Amino acid sequence: MSMVKKSWMASLIATIALAIVVTGCGSGKTQEAPAAGNASAANNVSIGMVTDIGGVNDNSFNQSAWEGLKAFSAAKDAKVDYLQSQSDADYIPNLNQFVKDGRSLTWGIGFMMGDAVKQVADQNKSAKLAIIDAVVDAPNVESVTFKENEGSYLVGVVAGLMTKTGKIGFVGGSEIPVIKRFEIGFTEGVKAVNPSAKVVINYTGAFNAPDQGKATAATMYNDGVDIIFHAAGSTGDGVFNEAIERKKKNKDIWVIGVDKDQSLTFGNEVTLTSMVKRVDHAVNQISNQVAKGEFKGGIQELGLAENGVGLPENNPNIPEDVLKKVQDYAVKIVHGDIQVPTVTE
Repeated sequence: MSMVKKSWMASLIATIALAIVVTGCGSGKTQEAPAAGNASAANNVSIGMVTDIGGVNDNSFNQSAWEGLKAFSAAKDAKVDYLQSQSDADYIPNLNQFVKDGRSLTWGIGFMMGDAVKQVADQNKSAKLAIIDAVVDAPNVESVTFKENEGSYLVGVVAGLMTKTGKIGFVGGSEIPVIKRFEIGFTEGVKAVNPSAKVVINYTGAFNAPDQGKATAATMYNDGVDIIFHAAGSTGDGVFNEAIERKKKNKDIWVIGVDKDQSLTFGNEVTLTSMVKRVDHAVNQISNQVAKGEFKGGIQELGLAENGVGLPENNPNIPEDVLKKVQDYAVKIVHGDIQVPTVTE
């Protein structure tokens, strides 16, 4: 396996000389114990994280956020824990539980929590909050968004070059702006390299329904789709489960994962690649700012240039010539030669 195949992003960063800057109610709670004997200045820091309804083990961005917070805890001897939301009615009570406990920082994970974070922040102006995937207009909130359209464009290039049937699928959770950015970037990437390919789009309406993801994937594969990209939280687990069942009969079907390198969960047999969104780095970075007394509030937007999105380091199922094309397109996006849209033209 060549170095290009092992680490396409490392090669990209070297090429363009960039540094990585990225960076309750009906709920379950887990506490991460601080490491003993670490006399860090952050050992009085206590951070809480509220998941959306996808849950902390969604194999996606909630899980990535929690991994970033655990890494922060291990390095800084800080107390971290989470509350899982079973429905949107849990958002405000869960956020308030951490705020009323006097946490140094309270995280809300996911676009759907934007209104809840805004309300809690406005009612508790001395509290510090942060949110992933939404912009909250409050001085005591740090908002982190990602250019999912840029990373999705690159996996669209992969799908467009590697499809054998000319039919490619996209499975989304709810049709909200952040997921539309995944869809639009993906379709634009496919179109750039394979304008004759058809992209079949389906929104299940849920981020926590693996059965719906499995049924949707079955329909797509039956209709001749050979590559499916999902941006659907744990609903996407069902897409993978369907592909795993079919893989023994059809070696030419694939899934493109999301948020994390999902080959680590579902294996390389079915995972073509993933659109990695480095939520863990962002959570770790901002939590460290709190520990240092440097929290400012405001907005961060992380794309390819900030190494906030991209492909995993290892892509054993993608040929070297395709990875080289992906790198070429990534450089053009970073340099502004390609402007990836965020809305349908």
